[in-house]
Amino acid sequence: MAQKDLPRIGVDLGGTKIEAIALARDGSEIFRKRVLTPRGNYEATLAAVAGLVRDAGPGTVGVGIPGALSRATGFVKNANSTWLIGRPLKDDLERALARPVRIENDANCFALSEAIDGAGRSARAVFGVILGTGVGGGVVIDGKVHVGRNAIAGEWGHNPLPLPGAKDLPLPACYCGRAGCVETYLSGPALEREHAALTGQSRSAREIAALDGEALERYVERLARALAGVMNVLDPDVIVLGGGLSNIERLYADVPRLWPRFVFSDQVATRLARHVHGDSSGVRGAAWLWDGSGS
Repeated sequence: MAQKDLPRIGVDLGGTKIEAIALARDGSEIFRKRVLTPRGNYEATLAAVAGLVRDAGPGTVGVGIPGALSRATGFVKNANSTWLIGRPLKDDLERALARPVRIENDANCFALSEAIDGAGRSARAVFGVILGTGVGGGVVIDGKVHVGRNAIAGEWGHNPLPLPGAKDLPLPACYCGRAGCVETYLSGPALEREHAALTGQSRSAREIAALDGEALERYVERLARALAGVMNVLDPDVIVLGGGLSNIERLYADVPRLWPRFVFSDQVATRLARHVHGDSSGVRGAAWLWDGSGS
């Protein structure tokens, strides 16, 4: 069977689970399986990914990871699954499977999935956003992931929050070593910390969203500011939200209402959309790393 006729296999290598799917050439799902991630064990993680791919059968292979491949070394960098850092994951997988493997950041895979057949379908420029335990993003132009010269395109979570005011101070420390990063304001844990600081009560992000109080009000305004910064640089057709916090209904009405005051334009035509494929976007996007020609 020619490569262009093979199924597309996608793997989402997460911190707690590893999931694989296979898509027929028309995009329909023909295989799905998940296993627990062997946390802290690189060799076992490698074996788990390879085993899932073998179970899926013949096909092109794409893998989404919570990090990126260094353009300098080819090794994994910036991964919150720290046992992957500094490892030649691509080479090791290709050796284990005896076939080519494409590896991309999981937020890039999310953005690609939503650009191909999700909320950004038919849009030329899509910015995909992950709002969860961390904050990430991916850029897709004309159906292709834009990785960038340094393999960091879309990493808006580690830009400073624009225009910090009194309510944003002091700048929160970020694990990356800097302070005031977008992630320190817009992640799930950040929302929970804000609510606790304002009320003295410990609640989950889901509970805070239901309460619709001051912490959520600040979150919405900060998200509008942060996304306006993306628009001022990328000017995408659509911004697609994913991750647990993307289920807050209020975001889709209030953020577009607020962001024109921060966007350098007389009008804002960019659309803010909820994901279509949900938790499956990452693994589907990994499969879509191979286009219809197999190239």
